[in-house]
This record gives sequence, C-alpha cells and structure tokens, in this order.
Amino acid sequence: MNTPPVSPRRPEDENLGVGANMAYGLQHVLTMYGGIVAVPLIVGQAAGLSPADIGLLIAASLFAGGLATLLQTLGLPFFGCQLPLVQGVSFAGVATMVAIVGSDGGGGIQAILGAVIVASLIGLLITPVFSRITKFFPPLVTGIVITTIGLTLMPVAARWAMGGNSRAENFGSMANIGLAAITLVLVLFLSKIGSATISRLSILLAMVIGTLIAVALGMADFSTVTQGPMFGFPTPFHFGMPTFHVAAILSMCIVVMVTLVETSADILAVGEIINTKVDSKRLGNGLRADMLSSMFAPVFGSFTQSAFAQNVGLVAVTGVKSRYVVATGGLILVILGLLPVMGRVIAAVPTSVLGGAGIVLFGTVAASGIRSLSKVDYRNNMNLIIVATSIGFGMIPIAAPNFYDHFPSWFATIFHSGISSSAIMAIVLNLTFNHFKAGNSDQQSVFVAGTERSLCFQDIAALREGDYFKGGKLHDAEGNEISLVEETAEPLRSPKASNAQTSSA
Repeated sequence: MNTPPVSPRRPEDENLGVGANMAYGLQHVLTMYGGIVAVPLIVGQAAGLSPADIGLLIAASLFAGGLATLLQTLGLPFFGCQLPLVQGVSFAGVATMVAIVGSDGGGGIQAILGAVIVASLIGLLITPVFSRITKFFPPLVTGIVITTIGLTLMPVAARWAMGGNSRAENFGSMANIGLAAITLVLVLFLSKIGSATISRLSILLAMVIGTLIAVALGMADFSTVTQGPMFGFPTPFHFGMPTFHVAAILSMCIVVMVTLVETSADILAVGEIINTKVDSKRLGNGLRADMLSSMFAPVFGSFTQSAFAQNVGLVAVTGVKSRYVVATGGLILVILGLLPVMGRVIAAVPTSVLGGAGIVLFGTVAASGIRSLSKVDYRNNMNLIIVATSIGFGMIPIAAPNFYDHFPSWFATIFHSGISSSAIMAIVLNLTFNHFKAGNSDQQSVFVAGTERSLCFQDIAALREGDYFKGGKLHDAEGNEISLVEETAEPLRSPKASNAQTSSA
C-alpha cells in the first residue's frame, strides 16, 4: 500500500501560541492604527459630521477592518488568501470620497456608502481576471512594487516623526523629532541585544518605552481615555440608508481598480517575503475577500478595505510569518471597535513614537524589494531600464503631489498612488520588452551596453591561438567547432576577483 505524500507545511501556518499571538498581533495593530483611523477622520470632517459621529466612523472602521482581517487570514471557501495580511480602510479612496461629499448634489456620506457597495460588487465580479495575472509578476515586477511600497510610505513616517498634525504649533519641533529618534534608537538597540523574542518584539517594546518617555516629558495626554462610552456596537446604517449616484459609483469603481492592483501587489509581496507559493487561485481568494469585505463595510459605516502595506513591512522586519498572529490582530481590532475606550488608549500614543518605528518598518519594505531585484538577470536585456523607469514613475506623486492636478480625475485617481503607478508601469514594460519580443535587438540601449563584463582566468587559458566565435559557437583555427560545456559546480566569483585573476595572467 502506497503512503500518500505529506504536503510540506507552509510557513504561514505556524501557530506560536496564545501569548505570542497576542503580543505580535498587538504590534500589528499599533503599526496600522494611525492609518486606519485617518481615513474616517478626514472623510467625516469633510462631510461635516459631529465629533460623536466621527468617533462612530472610526469605531466602525476598526470593527470592519478586524472582520476583514479575520476573513483574509483564516479564510473561507473561495475567500481569503490565508496570508499574514492586515486589512483596513483603503487610503486610495480618500480624495474621491471627499470629492463626493463636497460636490453639489453629491448625496453626502450616504452616497459614499452606496458607491462603495456597488463598486465593490463590480470588483468582486471581475476578480477572476485579476487572479490570472501572476505570470506577469516575476521577481522583476514584484521587486519594483515592494521597493516602491517602502519608498512611498517614507513620507508618512517623516510626518509622524514631526508630530503628525501639520497645523499644530509644535509640528516639526526638535521635541517631536527627538522623541522619534529615541524610539528609532530603541528599536535598533532591542533588535541587537537579548533573545530572539525581544528582537521580534523590538517595535512594540520601543513604542511602549517611547510612550512612557513621552508621558514623563509631558508629551502624551491620556486624560481623554475615560471620556466617552466604554462599550458600543456599531449600529447598522447609523448614517442612513445608502444612496446610489451614477457619478459617485463610476469614480468609486476607479478606486476599486486601484485597490485591486495594490492588494494584488501586497499579496504577492508578502508571499515573496515569507517564501510561500502564491498562485492565481490564492490570489483570487484574497481579492474576493477584499471585495466582499468592502461590500459589507458600509453596513457598519466604513469604506473600501485593502491590505495595509506598513504591516507587510512589519512581517519583513520581525520575521514572524504566522497568519494566526495577524488573525489575533484582527480580533483585537474587532474588540477595539466594540470598546471605544481601548481605541482611545491606542490613539493617545504620540505620533512621533509611531514615526520613529515607521522609519525602520517602511525602510525594511524597500530593502525587501531591493533584495528581490538583486535576483533579477540584467545581462543583455532591458530589465535595468524597466526597474529605473517604473520606480521613477512611482516616485512622481511622492516628489510632486500636485503633478496630476490638471489631468482628468479618473487618471489622477489611478496614478496619484505611487504604488499603483509603479505597478502599472512595471507590468506594461515587462510585457513590452520581455513578453512581446518582436523588434528587440541584442543591444537595445546604453543600459544594456553599460552592464559590467568580466572573464575568469581559466576561461582565457583554455583558448588557443586562432580560436574564434561565429554565430554563437566557438571554432578553432581550422574551423572545427569546439563544444561548450555549461558549468554547474563552479562557485560564483565577484567581478573584482575575476578581473584580478585575469590581470595576474
């Protein structure tokens, strides 16, 4: 009787236990908390909601994000990629939602909720198309996207380090930046010393210590923690029944397209980071979970859901690959949505502390992308110019946020995100140069010609007088072809070593 082969255990299926799951899960929540509350805060203020209603928007976003995270990490049949991805309100739709509530006859917050429901349903129906694009995401493309994710998040870390609120008098003060610097040093110090557990918890521990230092210096205020209700369940359709406006729905469909691109990139990125297989089926399950969560989020008063890039960085910097850790973080988000008092505690963590930790987190994302790009073959192809153009294109909205102000709104919505800009450019250029090869020459540009060349000493020593290459084959002086043997066991040499050996000959 043949024993069926045992399927290898996936790294994301490791369960670290209740204590570790709670500690690392809380670290994920702290990392993304500022981002998840920013969207309802901005949209609520634009819609003219009262502070109490804005608080309900924030609670609803925490609750919906927690449920979406549980669905994405634990999964149901056809829904959830079962990867360590934290879900939350997508920042891609902020400008569009503000425009909807600010337009004449826009319909207010109800029009946003209706547009999100319809656009997410359309996104759910087209996920089979997006789930079949994995072959167009080789390390060349995923490396570009991961690098861009890290680079586009760095301005966020800088603003956090400066205090977060650009209208505050102390924004950019030495006190704020100094607190961020102390937190950064603590992260590096805790990462260097102690056990592996302390190293993995370095972000969380540094944020706790940084907050305690802020309290001692009078830079943190926890007096508002006791103000407001202790418990509150998000009331379905608290802001009224959704309304459906064609213009709002069309603009939100563009946001959903951007969300699908960014979520695809995040799913592939975290798969690359934890070294697990992500095929079209798994990608499709993740995108369907994204769209299903986005469809039901408006019921509680929240908006489109997507994976949080900063938490992809946390997975990279800690090396904790377990999806159960992130699922625990999702459970904490649900509890925070039911316990506003807990949300107020986390909200009291100084933004400068988040900024100090964010520099390491977001920088690690970029470094992970660079590591992926180091595996790409740049010899006699256009890969170098693909990397250069795609990353440069993705940096445009970061370097010049007003660059697309005079473009059509649909175009600006798509390319205002540096992540989607670089992803689209990388996919298009990879298709153009590496899949549709008609017209490609051996020496396409100076980028190819500039590739460093080197020969080992033994390669030259094996040649004899009169040997020559013709048609890609080596011939001796009499014109007889010399067989070429591909080396498999020869260790790699650095270009400097190769050149040194050649020179010594």
